[in-house]
Amino acid sequence: MDSTLPVAAIVGIGLGVFLQKGRFCFVNAFRDFFAYKDTRVTKGVLTAIILTMVFWGLTYQLGYHQELWTPKWGMTGLIGGFVFGVGMTYAGGCASGTLYRAGEGYLQFWLTLLFMGGGYASFTAIFPTLQSTYFAPLTIDNGVSLFAISPIPAGFLAVLIAGAVVLVYAALTGSKAANNGSPERATTKTGLLTVIAPITGLQTFVSDTRTYLRGLVHALRTPVASSKRPWDPRSAALGITAVAVLWFVQVSIVGITGPEARWTGYLISQVGINAASFEYWGSILFQGQGIGITADMVMIGFVIIGSFLASLWSGDFSLRIPKRRRLPNAVGGGFLMGAGSRLAPGCNIGNIYSGIAELSIHSFIASVGIIVGVYVMTHWIYREVGCAI
Repeated sequence: MDSTLPVAAIVGIGLGVFLQKGRFCFVNAFRDFFAYKDTRVTKGVLTAIILTMVFWGLTYQLGYHQELWTPKWGMTGLIGGFVFGVGMTYAGGCASGTLYRAGEGYLQFWLTLLFMGGGYASFTAIFPTLQSTYFAPLTIDNGVSLFAISPIPAGFLAVLIAGAVVLVYAALTGSKAANNGSPERATTKTGLLTVIAPITGLQTFVSDTRTYLRGLVHALRTPVASSKRPWDPRSAALGITAVAVLWFVQVSIVGITGPEARWTGYLISQVGINAASFEYWGSILFQGQGIGITADMVMIGFVIIGSFLASLWSGDFSLRIPKRRRLPNAVGGGFLMGAGSRLAPGCNIGNIYSGIAELSIHSFIASVGIIVGVYVMTHWIYREVGCAI
């Protein structure tokens, strides 16, 4: 038995449980922020990215990692990311959110997965043409991670960036608190507010963190009852970081749509189609090793199982039939997610979570495309009532 399969099962189940309990979905994180200025899930996503970046930086520096994922960078990341961002907002769930909701019994998200497969297959069919008309002219250079090229040791670099992110967050939240929503006050006391904003923000950050930790300690004292309630996304972020570090030192960075595209090729091969004859599946995704089941394919399968177990334990599981008016979201959104993730390449997990955590140049560009796609689609969806941002 492949020695990584038990790790795949542990990491997949862990991710499924943490995603489901924290309602950890990147659509919620960005759409709710743009539409309502709701940062509940956004804080969890930022926490997961920063913690993972620090731990991955340390393990990379110490030589315990397996491999980095660094696609060539260019405008492909921006365009493909935008398509993916539009698709996941329209579908109502990101790559990881679709998996955990499928595990909860939402048949709509099984349909989304089916049409994501349609996106992967369509991309594969036209890949030879896209190489010369899309990837070649829009690619600027080979992919690289700042962990690999920076003269600063990877672990220390990650800590520096994490500290800078916290300071920027403190300055923004502190400025908002100091202004207290008054434009006049902001105008007359700009200089003073600029100085005290980071201090005010850090005080708020420390206070919020203490409140969260007290709640976490209280939850740990009643583990059974707490395990059945929804979790703070920051608690889910701690668990996601733990399994992501395990995956990083044993296999690679965490990805979702790459393994899903491999699943599509594998399932097509099971109905008699020679998937290996397609260049994208044969030479790139399966790297000429033949069409088979890989460890990361097993891992994402266990994400659905983990979510199923967590939702069953919490009483959240039930088979939910999608409403007819929601079917276009699953069909169109799923297809755009599948195609966009290949055009980028990478999804929200591959780029925003794992890619930024490994400081990949490509993923910084692709993440901008995804977030812009979410922003545009959110404004289109809420065009009649307007957005907060």
